[in-house]
Amino acid sequence: MPIAAFTARSWAVPRWLFGLLVCGCSLAVAEPNTITNTNSAGAGAGGAATTATPPQFYVEDIKAAMMTYIAQRVDAQGVFHLRDEKTGENLHLKFVVIHDPVRVIGGSTYFACTDFQVQGDEKKLYDIDFWMNPQTGELKIYAEKIHKEPRKSLLYGWYKYPRYTFVNDQVVSLY
Repeated sequence: MPIAAFTARSWAVPRWLFGLLVCGCSLAVAEPNTITNTNSAGAGAGGAATTATPPQFYVEDIKAAMMTYIAQRVDAQGVFHLRDEKTGENLHLKFVVIHDPVRVIGGSTYFACTDFQVQGDEKKLYDIDFWMNPQTGELKIYAEKIHKEPRKSLLYGWYKYPRYTFVNDQVVSLY
């Protein structure tokens, strides 16, 4: 069987698990196209459970919130400006892609990982992570962090070098 024929369906593996295996991510992963806030309803007055339904956001909602945020942050030339908290350098980046899958962490925090290229050098890529919470019915970005920075290898050329990893959905610095 050719390699292209090996899919989640041919192995009888759920698509969300197949995506997790392929990308090697360690965050909580939701089914494709649906991300649900999984917080259980808390106890109301007198200990009775409340009947309020937590908001539900779909992949399209998360990506739309990301695209809106990026559009608001770019200048007239489409450049996304970001100060590197490690080096102090002011970065001038161009948006490339939002990675699939987007995720939900802890039931009420939504997460998206993106690629941005250095303006003028499309081979230098930064992987930037964004965290968002629902506010007044909309997803709002509350944190952004450089996950991987461009490094050059004599053997492989430019690659993305990680600054941190995730352990139990928490950021753990690698250096």
